[in-house]
Amino acid sequence: QYDLVFIDGDKREYIAYYNLIFDKVKNGGFILADNVLWDNKVIEPINKKDAQTQSIVEFNDYIKNDCRVEKAILPLRD
Repeated sequence: QYDLVFIDGDKREYIAYYNLIFDKVKNGGFILADNVLWDNKVIEPINKKDAQTQSIVEFNDYIKNDCRVEKAILPLRD
C-alpha cells in the first residue's frame, strides 16, 4: 500500500498506469499525475496525429468521470 504515487511516463499510458496503481493507494492517499495541462495543448484543437495530447485529454476525462476520487489541478509551471 502506498500513501502517494506519482505518474510521469508515456502520456499514452496514463490511464493504464492509473488503473495499475489505483488499488495499491491507501484510502486517503494521493495520486499525482504530471503534465495534465500539457503546455495548454489540452484546451486547443487537437491535431489527430498528436497521440500524446489526445491521450492526456482522454486521461483527464477519465479522471473527471471517476467518482471514486476527489480531483484537483495545480497549474505549476505549465
